[in-house]
Amino acid sequence: MRTFLTENFLLSTPTARTLYHTVAAKQPIIDYHCHIAPREIYENRRFDDLTQLWLDNDHYKWRLLRANGVEEKYVTGDGDGWEKFRRFAEVLPKAIGNPMVHWCHMELKNYFGWDGFLSGETAREAWDFCNEKLQSAPDFSARGLILRSRVEMVGTTDDPCDSLEWHRKLASDKDFPVRVYPTFRPDRALQIHQSGFTDYIRRLERMAGYPLAAVEDVKRALSDRIAYFAAQGCRTADHGLEYVSFRRLPGTALNAVYRSVLSGGVPAREDIEAWQTELLLHCAGEYARHGLAMQLHYTCLRNPNSRAFAELGPDTGFDCAAPADSGGTLAKLLDELEKSGILPRTILYSLNPNDNIFLDTLIGSFQSPGVPGRLQHGSAWWFNDNRAGMTEHLTGLANQGLLGNFVGMLTDSRSFLSYVRHEYFRRILCNLLGSWVENGEYPNDLGLLGGLVEDICYQNAKRYFDL
Repeated sequence: MRTFLTENFLLSTPTARTLYHTVAAKQPIIDYHCHIAPREIYENRRFDDLTQLWLDNDHYKWRLLRANGVEEKYVTGDGDGWEKFRRFAEVLPKAIGNPMVHWCHMELKNYFGWDGFLSGETAREAWDFCNEKLQSAPDFSARGLILRSRVEMVGTTDDPCDSLEWHRKLASDKDFPVRVYPTFRPDRALQIHQSGFTDYIRRLERMAGYPLAAVEDVKRALSDRIAYFAAQGCRTADHGLEYVSFRRLPGTALNAVYRSVLSGGVPAREDIEAWQTELLLHCAGEYARHGLAMQLHYTCLRNPNSRAFAELGPDTGFDCAAPADSGGTLAKLLDELEKSGILPRTILYSLNPNDNIFLDTLIGSFQSPGVPGRLQHGSAWWFNDNRAGMTEHLTGLANQGLLGNFVGMLTDSRSFLSYVRHEYFRRILCNLLGSWVENGEYPNDLGLLGGLVEDICYQNAKRYFDL
Protein backbone atom coordinates (compact mmCIF):
# COMPACT_ATOMS: atom_id res chain seq x y z
CA MET A 1 0.00 0.00 0.00
CA ARG A 2 1.38 3.39 -1.00
CA THR A 3 1.65 6.35 1.35
CA PHE A 4 -0.69 9.28 0.64
CA LEU A 5 0.69 12.20 -1.37
CA THR A 6 4.37 11.27 -1.66
CA GLU A 7 6.80 12.88 -4.08
CA ASN A 8 5.72 10.28 -6.66
CA PHE A 9 2.01 10.96 -6.21
CA LEU A 10 0.10 9.95 -9.41
CA LEU A 11 3.36 8.83 -11.06
CA SER A 12 2.97 5.08 -11.53
CA THR A 13 5.98 4.26 -13.73
CA PRO A 14 9.71 5.03 -13.72
CA THR A 15 9.36 6.99 -16.96
CA ALA A 16 6.57 9.12 -15.50
CA ARG A 17 8.71 9.90 -12.45
CA THR A 18 11.71 10.85 -14.55
CA LEU A 19 9.67 13.12 -16.80
CA TYR A 20 7.96 14.86 -13.92
CA HIS A 21 10.93 15.37 -11.60
CA THR A 22 13.52 16.25 -14.25
CA VAL A 23 11.37 18.28 -16.64
CA ALA A 24 7.78 19.13 -15.71
CA ALA A 25 8.37 20.20 -12.11
CA LYS A 26 11.02 22.70 -13.21
CA GLN A 27 8.86 24.60 -15.69
CA PRO A 28 7.56 28.09 -14.82
CA ILE A 29 3.81 28.69 -14.88
CA ILE A 30 1.91 30.71 -17.44
CA ASP A 31 -1.56 31.04 -15.91
CA TYR A 32 -3.31 32.56 -18.88
CA HIS A 33 -6.87 32.40 -17.50
CA CYS A 34 -7.89 33.09 -13.91
CA HIS A 35 -10.23 35.26 -11.85
CA ILE A 36 -7.77 36.80 -9.40
CA ALA A 37 -8.34 40.51 -8.71
CA PRO A 38 -5.40 42.57 -10.04
CA ARG A 39 -5.91 45.07 -7.23
CA GLU A 40 -5.09 42.38 -4.68
CA ILE A 41 -1.85 41.65 -6.52
CA TYR A 42 -0.87 45.30 -6.74
CA GLU A 43 -1.67 46.01 -3.10
CA ASN A 44 0.05 42.75 -2.12
CA ARG A 45 -2.88 41.62 -0.03
CA ARG A 46 -2.21 39.73 3.18
CA PHE A 47 -4.72 37.37 4.75
CA ASP A 48 -6.00 37.41 8.32
CA ASP A 49 -6.46 33.67 8.63
CA LEU A 50 -6.60 30.43 6.67
CA THR A 51 -10.31 30.74 5.95
CA GLN A 52 -9.82 34.10 4.26
CA LEU A 53 -7.04 32.72 2.06
CA TRP A 54 -8.32 29.19 1.53
CA LEU A 55 -12.12 29.10 1.72
CA ASP A 56 -13.30 32.54 0.63
CA ASN A 57 -14.18 32.67 -3.08
CA ASP A 58 -13.60 28.93 -3.63
CA HIS A 59 -16.69 27.48 -5.29
CA TYR A 60 -15.34 23.94 -5.20
CA LYS A 61 -15.09 23.99 -1.41
CA TRP A 62 -18.47 25.70 -1.05
CA ARG A 63 -20.16 22.94 -3.02
CA LEU A 64 -18.72 20.26 -0.72
CA LEU A 65 -19.94 22.12 2.35
CA ARG A 66 -23.46 22.43 0.93
CA ALA A 67 -23.44 18.77 -0.10
CA ASN A 68 -22.89 17.92 3.57
CA GLY A 69 -25.83 20.06 4.70
CA VAL A 70 -23.76 22.88 6.20
CA GLU A 71 -25.82 26.04 6.62
CA GLU A 72 -24.92 28.96 4.36
CA LYS A 73 -23.71 31.01 7.32
CA TYR A 74 -20.61 28.79 7.33
CA VAL A 75 -20.21 28.75 3.56
CA THR A 76 -20.53 32.29 2.17
CA GLY A 77 -22.10 33.91 5.23
CA ASP A 78 -20.78 35.78 8.23
CA GLY A 79 -19.88 32.73 10.29
CA ASP A 80 -16.69 32.74 12.33
CA GLY A 81 -13.57 31.91 10.32
CA TRP A 82 -12.54 29.02 12.56
CA GLU A 83 -16.02 27.54 12.49
CA LYS A 84 -16.07 27.68 8.69
CA PHE A 85 -12.70 25.93 8.53
CA ARG A 86 -13.72 23.31 11.10
CA ARG A 87 -16.81 22.41 9.17
CA PHE A 88 -14.86 22.06 5.96
CA ALA A 89 -12.30 19.87 7.72
CA GLU A 90 -15.13 17.61 8.84
CA VAL A 91 -16.44 17.34 5.28
CA LEU A 92 -13.19 16.65 3.43
CA PRO A 93 -12.64 12.99 4.46
CA LYS A 94 -16.01 12.15 2.89
CA ALA A 95 -14.81 13.49 -0.49
CA ILE A 96 -12.80 10.40 -1.40
CA GLY A 97 -12.36 10.32 -5.19
CA ASN A 98 -12.92 14.07 -5.46
CA PRO A 99 -9.91 16.11 -6.67
CA MET A 100 -10.47 18.51 -3.76
CA VAL A 101 -8.89 15.91 -1.46
CA HIS A 102 -5.75 16.10 -3.56
CA TRP A 103 -5.73 19.84 -4.19
CA CYS A 104 -6.40 20.76 -0.57
CA HIS A 105 -3.61 18.60 0.78
CA MET A 106 -1.20 19.70 -1.95
CA GLU A 107 -1.91 23.32 -0.99
CA LEU A 108 -1.43 22.66 2.71
CA LYS A 109 1.77 20.73 2.09
CA ASN A 110 3.36 22.80 -0.68
CA TYR A 111 2.74 26.24 0.79
CA PHE A 112 2.55 25.65 4.55
CA GLY A 113 4.55 22.48 5.03
CA TRP A 114 1.67 20.78 6.85
CA ASP A 115 1.57 17.11 5.79
CA GLY A 116 -1.24 15.69 7.90
CA PHE A 117 -4.64 14.56 6.66
CA LEU A 118 -7.31 17.16 7.28
CA SER A 119 -10.34 16.01 9.27
CA GLY A 120 -12.43 17.13 12.20
CA GLU A 121 -9.81 15.62 14.52
CA THR A 122 -6.86 17.42 12.91
CA ALA A 123 -8.62 20.71 12.14
CA ARG A 124 -7.27 22.65 15.13
CA GLU A 125 -3.71 21.45 14.52
CA ALA A 126 -3.85 22.52 10.85
CA TRP A 127 -5.55 25.82 11.70
CA ASP A 128 -2.96 26.84 14.29
CA PHE A 129 0.00 25.63 12.23
CA CYS A 130 -1.03 27.41 9.01
CA ASN A 131 -2.22 30.61 10.67
CA GLU A 132 1.14 30.96 12.42
CA LYS A 133 2.82 30.80 9.01
CA LEU A 134 0.36 33.30 7.54
CA GLN A 135 1.10 35.83 10.24
CA SER A 136 4.86 35.39 10.50
CA ALA A 137 6.20 34.52 7.05
CA PRO A 138 6.56 37.48 4.65
CA ASP A 139 5.99 35.40 1.50
CA PHE A 140 2.36 34.56 2.34
CA SER A 141 1.14 37.76 0.71
CA ALA A 142 -0.52 37.78 -2.72
CA ARG A 143 2.72 38.59 -4.49
CA GLY A 144 4.74 36.24 -2.33
CA LEU A 145 2.50 33.29 -3.18
CA ILE A 146 2.68 34.06 -6.91
CA LEU A 147 6.47 34.31 -6.80
CA ARG A 148 6.81 31.12 -4.75
CA SER A 149 4.76 29.33 -7.39
CA ARG A 150 7.21 30.48 -10.12
CA VAL A 151 4.47 32.15 -12.12
CA GLU A 152 5.65 34.22 -15.09
CA MET A 153 2.32 35.50 -16.37
CA VAL A 154 -1.18 35.94 -14.92
CA GLY A 155 -4.15 36.54 -17.21
CA THR A 156 -6.99 38.09 -15.22
CA THR A 157 -10.63 38.38 -16.37
CA ASP A 158 -11.84 41.94 -16.98
CA ASP A 159 -14.95 43.71 -18.18
CA PRO A 160 -14.71 46.10 -21.17
CA CYS A 161 -15.69 48.96 -18.83
CA ASP A 162 -12.79 48.27 -16.48
CA SER A 163 -10.32 51.16 -16.40
CA LEU A 164 -7.42 48.66 -16.00
CA GLU A 165 -5.98 51.00 -13.37
CA TRP A 166 -4.41 48.16 -11.41
CA HIS A 167 -2.89 46.59 -14.50
CA ARG A 168 -1.24 49.89 -15.40
CA LYS A 169 0.15 50.22 -11.89
CA LEU A 170 1.48 46.66 -11.95
CA ALA A 171 3.08 47.22 -15.35
CA SER A 172 5.01 50.19 -13.98
CA ASP A 173 6.07 48.41 -10.78
CA LYS A 174 9.65 47.30 -11.42
CA ASP A 175 9.82 45.43 -8.11
CA PHE A 176 7.35 42.78 -9.28
CA PRO A 177 8.62 40.76 -12.27
CA VAL A 178 5.42 38.81 -13.00
CA ARG A 179 3.43 40.05 -15.96
CA VAL A 180 -0.24 40.59 -15.10
CA TYR A 181 -2.28 41.08 -18.27
CA PRO A 182 -5.99 41.84 -18.63
CA THR A 183 -8.36 39.55 -20.51
CA PHE A 184 -11.22 41.09 -22.46
CA ARG A 185 -14.49 39.52 -21.24
CA PRO A 186 -17.52 41.24 -22.85
CA ASP A 187 -20.21 38.84 -21.61
CA ARG A 188 -22.50 41.55 -20.29
CA ALA A 189 -22.61 43.31 -23.64
CA LEU A 190 -23.77 40.08 -25.29
CA GLN A 191 -26.38 39.23 -22.65
CA ILE A 192 -29.18 41.35 -24.10
CA HIS A 193 -31.75 39.19 -22.29
CA GLN A 194 -30.34 39.64 -18.79
CA SER A 195 -31.64 42.13 -16.26
CA GLY A 196 -29.24 45.01 -15.99
CA PHE A 197 -28.44 45.06 -19.72
CA THR A 198 -29.69 48.61 -20.18
CA ASP A 199 -27.73 49.83 -17.17
CA TYR A 200 -24.64 48.13 -18.56
CA ILE A 201 -25.09 49.80 -21.96
CA ARG A 202 -25.27 53.18 -20.21
CA ARG A 203 -22.06 52.35 -18.37
CA LEU A 204 -20.36 51.33 -21.62
CA GLU A 205 -21.70 54.52 -23.18
CA ARG A 206 -20.03 56.63 -20.47
CA MET A 207 -16.77 54.77 -20.97
CA ALA A 208 -16.95 55.23 -24.76
CA GLY A 209 -17.84 58.92 -24.58
CA TYR A 210 -20.54 58.83 -27.25
CA PRO A 211 -24.17 57.60 -27.50
CA LEU A 212 -24.80 53.90 -28.17
CA ALA A 213 -28.01 54.36 -30.09
CA ALA A 214 -27.60 51.48 -32.54
CA VAL A 215 -25.83 48.16 -33.00
CA GLU A 216 -22.98 49.79 -34.90
CA ASP A 217 -22.37 52.13 -31.97
CA VAL A 218 -22.06 49.18 -29.59
CA LYS A 219 -19.63 47.53 -31.99
CA ARG A 220 -17.58 50.69 -32.19
CA ALA A 221 -17.44 50.95 -28.40
CA LEU A 222 -16.29 47.34 -28.09
CA SER A 223 -13.68 47.95 -30.79
CA ASP A 224 -12.36 50.94 -28.88
CA ARG A 225 -12.14 48.95 -25.67
CA ILE A 226 -10.42 46.02 -27.38
CA ALA A 227 -7.80 48.43 -28.73
CA TYR A 228 -7.36 49.89 -25.25
CA PHE A 229 -6.97 46.44 -23.68
CA ALA A 230 -4.43 45.48 -26.34
CA ALA A 231 -2.43 48.60 -25.56
CA GLN A 232 -2.34 47.51 -21.90
CA GLY A 233 -0.79 44.14 -22.77
CA CYS A 234 -3.94 42.05 -23.24
CA ARG A 235 -3.13 38.73 -24.90
CA THR A 236 -6.49 37.03 -24.97
CA ALA A 237 -10.25 37.56 -24.89
CA ASP A 238 -12.82 35.27 -23.33
CA HIS A 239 -16.53 34.61 -23.75
CA GLY A 240 -18.67 32.64 -21.31
CA LEU A 241 -21.70 31.21 -23.13
CA GLU A 242 -24.50 28.85 -22.14
CA TYR A 243 -24.36 27.60 -25.70
CA VAL A 244 -22.87 28.83 -28.99
CA SER A 245 -25.47 30.34 -31.29
CA PHE A 246 -25.33 31.28 -34.94
CA ARG A 247 -28.26 33.29 -36.27
CA ARG A 248 -28.16 36.34 -38.53
CA LEU A 249 -30.59 39.25 -38.75
CA PRO A 250 -30.42 42.32 -41.01
CA GLY A 251 -29.09 45.43 -39.30
CA THR A 252 -32.46 47.15 -39.29
CA ALA A 253 -34.14 44.21 -37.56
CA LEU A 254 -31.34 43.93 -35.01
CA ASN A 255 -31.54 47.63 -34.27
CA ALA A 256 -35.26 47.24 -33.66
CA VAL A 257 -34.54 44.47 -31.15
CA TYR A 258 -31.90 46.62 -29.44
CA ARG A 259 -34.17 49.67 -29.14
CA SER A 260 -37.00 47.50 -27.85
CA VAL A 261 -34.83 46.05 -25.06
CA LEU A 262 -33.56 49.48 -24.05
CA SER A 263 -37.21 50.52 -23.73
CA GLY A 264 -38.03 47.58 -21.48
CA GLY A 265 -38.96 44.95 -24.05
CA VAL A 266 -38.18 41.26 -23.68
CA PRO A 267 -36.33 39.76 -26.65
CA ALA A 268 -37.30 36.44 -28.20
CA ARG A 269 -34.77 33.63 -28.17
CA GLU A 270 -34.09 34.09 -31.89
CA ASP A 271 -33.35 37.77 -31.29
CA ILE A 272 -30.99 36.97 -28.41
CA GLU A 273 -29.08 34.53 -30.60
CA ALA A 274 -28.86 37.03 -33.45
CA TRP A 275 -27.52 39.73 -31.12
CA GLN A 276 -24.90 37.41 -29.65
CA THR A 277 -23.86 36.15 -33.06
CA GLU A 278 -23.46 39.68 -34.44
CA LEU A 279 -21.32 40.90 -31.55
CA LEU A 280 -19.27 37.71 -31.30
CA LEU A 281 -18.40 37.85 -35.01
CA HIS A 282 -17.47 41.50 -34.67
CA CYS A 283 -15.31 40.99 -31.59
CA ALA A 284 -13.57 37.97 -33.12
CA GLY A 285 -12.55 40.07 -36.10
CA GLU A 286 -11.13 42.70 -33.76
CA TYR A 287 -9.23 40.06 -31.82
CA ALA A 288 -7.65 38.87 -35.04
CA ARG A 289 -6.75 42.44 -36.00
CA HIS A 290 -5.04 43.07 -32.65
CA GLY A 291 -3.38 39.66 -32.41
CA LEU A 292 -5.44 38.43 -29.44
CA ALA A 293 -6.40 34.82 -28.89
CA MET A 294 -10.11 34.11 -28.40
CA GLN A 295 -11.39 31.73 -25.73
CA LEU A 296 -14.93 30.35 -25.89
CA HIS A 297 -16.21 28.70 -22.72
CA TYR A 298 -19.63 27.17 -23.26
CA THR A 299 -22.18 24.57 -22.15
CA CYS A 300 -22.46 26.03 -18.66
CA LEU A 301 -25.91 26.50 -17.17
CA ARG A 302 -25.73 29.53 -14.90
CA ASN A 303 -27.77 29.92 -11.73
CA PRO A 304 -30.27 27.04 -12.11
CA ASN A 305 -31.23 27.47 -8.43
CA SER A 306 -33.34 30.63 -8.56
CA ARG A 307 -33.78 30.83 -4.79
CA ALA A 308 -30.01 30.73 -4.21
CA PHE A 309 -29.49 33.26 -6.99
CA ALA A 310 -31.99 35.65 -5.40
CA GLU A 311 -30.33 35.33 -2.00
CA LEU A 312 -26.64 35.21 -2.95
CA GLY A 313 -26.32 36.46 -6.52
CA PRO A 314 -24.18 35.04 -9.34
CA ASP A 315 -20.84 33.25 -9.06
CA THR A 316 -21.55 31.63 -5.72
CA GLY A 317 -21.09 28.00 -6.69
CA PHE A 318 -24.50 27.00 -8.06
CA ASP A 319 -23.70 26.65 -11.78
CA CYS A 320 -23.66 23.28 -13.53
CA ALA A 321 -22.82 21.59 -16.81
CA ALA A 322 -25.47 21.98 -19.51
CA PRO A 323 -26.53 19.40 -22.12
CA ALA A 324 -26.96 21.96 -24.92
CA ASP A 325 -25.77 20.89 -28.39
CA SER A 326 -23.64 23.64 -29.92
CA GLY A 327 -21.87 21.53 -32.54
CA GLY A 328 -23.44 22.81 -35.73
CA THR A 329 -23.61 26.44 -34.65
CA LEU A 330 -20.01 26.51 -33.40
CA ALA A 331 -18.84 25.09 -36.73
CA LYS A 332 -20.86 27.75 -38.58
CA LEU A 333 -19.38 30.49 -36.43
CA LEU A 334 -15.81 29.37 -37.10
CA ASP A 335 -16.56 28.90 -40.79
CA GLU A 336 -17.96 32.42 -41.11
CA LEU A 337 -14.82 33.85 -39.52
CA GLU A 338 -12.57 31.67 -41.68
CA LYS A 339 -14.38 32.68 -44.89
CA SER A 340 -13.91 36.32 -43.94
CA GLY A 341 -10.23 35.78 -43.15
CA ILE A 342 -10.63 36.93 -39.55
CA LEU A 343 -10.56 33.71 -37.52
CA PRO A 344 -8.19 34.44 -34.60
CA ARG A 345 -6.22 31.92 -32.61
CA THR A 346 -9.03 30.23 -30.71
CA ILE A 347 -9.30 28.00 -27.65
CA LEU A 348 -12.54 26.06 -27.23
CA TYR A 349 -13.83 24.69 -23.92
CA SER A 350 -17.04 22.75 -23.34
CA LEU A 351 -18.17 21.93 -19.83
CA ASN A 352 -19.88 18.84 -21.21
CA PRO A 353 -17.29 16.08 -21.79
CA ASN A 354 -19.57 14.53 -24.40
CA ASP A 355 -18.28 17.31 -26.67
CA ASN A 356 -14.66 16.15 -26.44
CA ILE A 357 -14.54 14.11 -29.66
CA PHE A 358 -16.36 16.87 -31.51
CA LEU A 359 -13.92 19.56 -30.37
CA ASP A 360 -10.87 17.36 -30.97
CA THR A 361 -11.92 16.85 -34.58
CA LEU A 362 -13.39 20.31 -35.17
CA ILE A 363 -10.12 22.08 -34.37
CA GLY A 364 -8.43 19.90 -36.99
CA SER A 365 -10.79 21.35 -39.58
CA PHE A 366 -9.61 24.92 -39.02
CA GLN A 367 -5.84 24.75 -38.55
CA SER A 368 -3.70 26.93 -40.78
CA PRO A 369 -0.13 27.36 -42.06
CA GLY A 370 2.30 29.30 -39.91
CA VAL A 371 0.52 28.93 -36.56
CA PRO A 372 1.02 25.55 -34.88
CA GLY A 373 -2.17 24.69 -33.06
CA ARG A 374 -4.02 27.84 -34.10
CA LEU A 375 -7.19 26.22 -32.79
CA GLN A 376 -6.98 24.49 -29.44
CA HIS A 377 -9.22 22.24 -27.39
CA GLY A 378 -8.71 23.97 -24.06
CA SER A 379 -7.80 22.09 -20.90
CA ALA A 380 -10.40 20.01 -19.05
CA TRP A 381 -12.56 22.77 -17.67
CA TRP A 382 -14.13 23.31 -14.23
CA PHE A 383 -16.04 20.16 -13.30
CA ASN A 384 -13.73 18.19 -15.60
CA ASP A 385 -10.37 19.27 -14.17
CA ASN A 386 -9.97 16.05 -12.21
CA ARG A 387 -7.77 13.05 -12.91
CA ALA A 388 -10.37 11.23 -15.01
CA GLY A 389 -11.36 14.38 -16.93
CA MET A 390 -7.78 15.45 -17.65
CA THR A 391 -6.76 11.96 -18.72
CA GLU A 392 -9.76 11.67 -21.03
CA HIS A 393 -9.10 15.11 -22.49
CA LEU A 394 -5.39 14.47 -23.10
CA THR A 395 -6.01 11.02 -24.56
CA GLY A 396 -8.68 12.25 -26.94
CA LEU A 397 -6.55 15.19 -28.04
CA ALA A 398 -3.65 12.82 -28.68
CA ASN A 399 -5.84 10.37 -30.60
CA GLN A 400 -7.22 13.01 -32.94
CA GLY A 401 -4.45 15.57 -33.36
CA LEU A 402 -1.11 16.83 -32.06
CA LEU A 403 -0.88 16.63 -28.31
CA GLY A 404 2.59 18.15 -28.59
CA ASN A 405 1.06 21.51 -29.62
CA PHE A 406 -1.33 21.75 -26.64
CA VAL A 407 -1.05 25.01 -24.65
CA GLY A 408 -1.56 23.29 -21.32
CA MET A 409 -3.16 24.03 -18.00
CA LEU A 410 -4.70 27.10 -16.33
CA THR A 411 -6.18 27.66 -12.88
CA ASP A 412 -9.52 29.37 -13.75
CA SER A 413 -9.53 30.26 -10.06
CA ARG A 414 -9.93 33.10 -7.58
CA SER A 415 -7.40 31.61 -5.15
CA PHE A 416 -3.70 32.38 -4.80
CA LEU A 417 -3.06 28.76 -3.81
CA SER A 418 -4.60 27.20 -6.91
CA TYR A 419 -1.31 27.00 -8.77
CA VAL A 420 -1.07 23.44 -7.44
CA ARG A 421 -3.52 22.61 -10.22
CA HIS A 422 -0.63 23.07 -12.65
CA GLU A 423 1.36 20.51 -10.67
CA TYR A 424 -1.62 18.18 -10.63
CA PHE A 425 -1.98 18.48 -14.40
CA ARG A 426 1.74 17.95 -14.96
CA ARG A 427 1.77 14.78 -12.88
CA ILE A 428 -1.22 13.41 -14.80
CA LEU A 429 0.41 14.34 -18.13
CA CYS A 430 3.71 12.66 -17.24
CA ASN A 431 1.90 9.58 -15.95
CA LEU A 432 -0.02 9.27 -19.21
CA LEU A 433 3.08 9.68 -21.38
CA GLY A 434 5.00 7.30 -19.13
CA SER A 435 2.34 4.62 -19.47
CA TRP A 436 2.56 4.81 -23.26
CA VAL A 437 6.33 4.43 -23.12
CA GLU A 438 6.24 1.56 -20.63
CA ASN A 439 3.66 -0.20 -22.83
CA GLY A 440 5.95 0.09 -25.84
CA GLU A 441 3.66 2.58 -27.58
CA TYR A 442 6.32 5.31 -27.85
CA PRO A 443 10.14 5.21 -27.79
CA ASN A 444 11.87 5.61 -24.46
CA ASP A 445 13.70 8.66 -25.78
CA LEU A 446 14.03 11.15 -22.95
CA GLY A 447 15.11 13.87 -25.34
CA LEU A 448 11.91 13.62 -27.35
CA LEU A 449 9.73 13.07 -24.31
CA GLY A 450 11.32 15.87 -22.32
CA GLY A 451 10.78 18.29 -25.19
CA LEU A 452 7.10 17.34 -25.39
CA VAL A 453 6.62 17.80 -21.66
CA GLU A 454 8.39 21.16 -21.61
CA ASP A 455 6.33 22.38 -24.54
CA ILE A 456 2.97 21.31 -23.11
CA CYS A 457 3.73 22.63 -19.64
CA TYR A 458 5.31 25.94 -20.66
CA GLN A 459 6.79 26.68 -24.07
CA ASN A 460 3.64 26.25 -26.17
CA ALA A 461 1.72 28.77 -24.09
CA LYS A 462 4.66 31.14 -24.16
CA ARG A 463 4.66 31.06 -27.95
CA TYR A 464 0.89 30.98 -28.40
CA PHE A 465 0.34 34.09 -26.29
CA ASP A 466 3.40 35.85 -27.72
CA LEU A 467 5.24 36.18 -24.40
